[in-house]
Amino acid sequence: MTDDAPAGRLTLNLMHFARALRAAGLPVGPGKVLQAVEAVEAVGLSNRTDFYWAMHAVFVNRHDQSELFDQAFHVFWRNPDILKRMMSLMLPKVRTEAASDRQEMSQRLAEALHGSGAEQEEPDKTEIELDASFTVSAAERLQDKDFEKMTGEEMAQAKRLLTRLALPLAEFTTRRHRPDPMGPRVDPRATLRRMLRTGGDLSDLARKRRRTRPPPLVVLCDISGSMTRYSRMLLHFMHAVTNDRDRVYSFVFGTRLTNITRHLRHKDVDVALDAVSGAVADWSGGTRIGTALHAFNRTWARRVLGQGAVVLLITDGLDRDAGEGLAAEADRLHKSCRRLVWLNPLLRWEGFAPKSSGIRALLPHVDDFRAAHSLNSLADLAGALSTDGPRRSPGLRRWLKEAAG
Repeated sequence: MTDDAPAGRLTLNLMHFARALRAAGLPVGPGKVLQAVEAVEAVGLSNRTDFYWAMHAVFVNRHDQSELFDQAFHVFWRNPDILKRMMSLMLPKVRTEAASDRQEMSQRLAEALHGSGAEQEEPDKTEIELDASFTVSAAERLQDKDFEKMTGEEMAQAKRLLTRLALPLAEFTTRRHRPDPMGPRVDPRATLRRMLRTGGDLSDLARKRRRTRPPPLVVLCDISGSMTRYSRMLLHFMHAVTNDRDRVYSFVFGTRLTNITRHLRHKDVDVALDAVSGAVADWSGGTRIGTALHAFNRTWARRVLGQGAVVLLITDGLDRDAGEGLAAEADRLHKSCRRLVWLNPLLRWEGFAPKSSGIRALLPHVDDFRAAHSLNSLADLAGALSTDGPRRSPGLRRWLKEAAG
């Protein structure tokens, strides 16, 4: 890359790069291309690092976009034609657990870059695809598909589906009453007022029954590096829940706790997530679950856990402090709420075992342990919370036995 590169060719490459980022899911408009050209004119092309950060400043608005931008930059600007060769050689491969996620190009990025070329060879050639699933529709596959494996188009569809996801909570009986002619209790005050209007007639007693209402919902979401692949979709889920009902309180944590309730109340999800990005300083870092729960118990528990609140704890349980102090804080949280539900994306693996110290410290103090890696897993959560069954899920016993063993 040299300073004497033809300006027209460079501008064309910047335009293709912007298109690829937009197709991969980043909010990139025409104005970004003009800003990118101005940034290149300011920093020049003699230093690749300066060029990288100039493009990063233009195209990246939120912390969760950095990894996708980094992958796209290093693939596209190393050789703009490399994707054509890569896609032609792509075959299904078995991913090993030891493979680094940061060294693998995401599926939606490959799809975006492959479609960003100025020309497509042999446009008249007809390709025939065979659907090996036969009986499973595309919509059903999307419901079960892991968020990490979704393409850009599938992620957009999933986000639209999340906006329509309701999270009904089983209502509980409050201390307050409401008038009800068939109620089980007599309302003395209403009866006396009625007697004053009717001249002392006691033949028609006013009756009442207890009010019912859904409990408050508190969401604590892990945004550390190990949760990066899922935090974006889960924040969309939190935004949908916040705008669907009242008394929802949302917090995120990595090495510290941040209250994002006010930010997620924006109706526009992009505006809401931009506000969250500006308020959170510890994206994609380490995880100190015990410290975050201590901060919540000390500062926020009394404010938001009244009236039988239900708490959703979204984390993989991988704690930088090796579970130090985590059991005590989880126990305190569990005693302060009506129900504590742990959502863990690691449950998507068939061979998952609760071996880490953080997971073993948390498990005895939760009421339910569920996956949170797909649309179906979130829909199953909605079904579980809508029924007023036993506080502790019967399926939790299996995990407690494995953790104890």
